[in-house]
Amino acid sequence: MARERSGRTVAHLVLATRLTVLREAAGLSREQAARALGAHSATVRRIEQAQTSLDDGQIRTLLTAYGAAPAETREILGQLAAANRPGWWHPWRSVMDPWQLDLMSVESAARIVRSWDPALVPALLRTPAYARAVDDVLRPDLSPAQRDRRAELLAERREKLREQRTRLWALVTGAALRTQVGDTAVMAEQLAALRAAAEQPYMTLQVHPLDGPPHALTGIPALTFFRVEVPGIPDHVVREGGLPGTADVWKADPAVMTYRRLLDYSCATALHPDTSKEALA
Repeated sequence: MARERSGRTVAHLVLATRLTVLREAAGLSREQAARALGAHSATVRRIEQAQTSLDDGQIRTLLTAYGAAPAETREILGQLAAANRPGWWHPWRSVMDPWQLDLMSVESAARIVRSWDPALVPALLRTPAYARAVDDVLRPDLSPAQRDRRAELLAERREKLREQRTRLWALVTGAALRTQVGDTAVMAEQLAALRAAAEQPYMTLQVHPLDGPPHALTGIPALTFFRVEVPGIPDHVVREGGLPGTADVWKADPAVMTYRRLLDYSCATALHPDTSKEALA
């Protein structure tokens, strides 16, 4: 299992990869680059693996050593300044779980997000009222104001994904469609939202009906799969469960491939998206 470091954003990882490419293109070893910095080679290794903060002065020195053109240097330093600015989610950080803080930069760069929940509507498809009702039951450790803020954040996450044209692919269970979360009005609004989402071009929604046979994800806790499609940035899988507010996060690990296969197999046996729309009616 691997976790992203807080503050280690996808933008930082992209810049770190670019610095590695420039160093290798210049024919320099890490030891030679470290001498230009007046530092140990381990410092260059940590910079290239985004295991330390990317400092403007250090990056400028490395780019000079690598023979980067002035225009390229300005571009990279501009990207570094943008990467060092707080993420859009910063105002909600006080109500976010630690694993969410670590993964928001990945979600904000994702091209595909796939999700599964064994009993509830997957998080990214929840209406604010439904999300608030879920937290009322599952997160008694939070105050009512905190639950409201989390519902607000969820709506903002969904809007950001829409703006960046991220493809969402969700598996919904028949149990989620029948389980009463909140009052009748909350459920009616949630089902209407699912029907509307199923019509969106960026959304693929499939249903596993209650009377269907067991499938590859039967008994598996809630999952979210992220694909960024940026060189050097691996796929990520989040598996929720256990204590409230906790999750396991994997990247560049056999577990990622295993869960992706399980998602593929489960999607293959779920209702076709067109038939799933009928199940939501």
